[in-house]
Amino acid sequence: MQTAAATSGNLLDQPQPVRRGEELDAQKLEAYLKAGLPELAGPLVIEQFPKGYSNLTYLLRVGERELVLRRPPFGAKIKTAHDMGREYRILSHICGVYPKAPRPLLYCEEESVLGAPFYVMERVQGIILRAQPPQGLELPPQLMRRLSERFIESLVEIHAIDYAAAGLADLGKPAGYVVRQVEGWTRRYQNARTDDIAEMDHVAKWLSEHKPGEACACLIHNDYNYDNLVLDHADHSRMHA
Repeated sequence: MQTAAATSGNLLDQPQPVRRGEELDAQKLEAYLKAGLPELAGPLVIEQFPKGYSNLTYLLRVGERELVLRRPPFGAKIKTAHDMGREYRILSHICGVYPKAPRPLLYCEEESVLGAPFYVMERVQGIILRAQPPQGLELPPQLMRRLSERFIESLVEIHAIDYAAAGLADLGKPAGYVVRQVEGWTRRYQNARTDDIAEMDHVAKWLSEHKPGEACACLIHNDYNYDNLVLDHADHSRMHA
C-alpha cells in the first residue's frame, strides 16, 4: 500500500482514449500546432482526460512534449458558458503574477480546425482528488488538515491578485453587483412563480431593504474545489495549479 508520501506515477491524473463522438481531427490539429509552435517535433498523439464535462480536456503528446487542449463540448450552443477566448485571456494575464496558473500557449478562434474555438496550454503534472481518490493514495487526518489550510491559502492568493494591474480591469462589472443579484433573482422568481408563497415575498423584500454597500472587487474562481486543483505528487498538501 502506498502512503501519502508516495511518488509513484500511477497516482498522477491519467488520460484515457478519446471518448466516442469527441474525437479531434488529428491532421488539422497537428498542422496548426506545428505552425504555432515550430519547436514541436514528432507525431501527434491525442488522449482525453475522462473527468469534467463542462468543457472537454485533452492531452496532446508531440514527441517528448506534453500539452493540454481545452474546447467546448460538441454541440454546445451557449457560448458564454464555454468561452475559450475568455479562459485563454485570463490565464495569459495571471500566469505571470500567479505562478500556480498554467501557461497558455495558443488560442485558435477559427472553427475550421476543430469545429470550435480552443486553446492549448502547458501540462501541469500532479494528483487530482476526485470523488474517488487515486487507488493507493492515503489521506490521513494530518495531511487533510494541511491540505485544507493550503486550500484556503491558495484561494486567498487568488483574491489578492491585482487584476487591474494584470490587465483584467475590464473582465467584469463589480459596480452594482449586489443590486443586480438581488433584483435579478427576485425578478426570475416572480416570472417563474406558480403559487403565492408569503415567505418568499418576505425574503425578497428583506433582501432588497438590507443590501450591503459596495465593497472592493477581487478575482474569484467560480468552481474552486479539490478536483479543480493539481497537487504535488511528492507533497500532497502542496498545490501546483
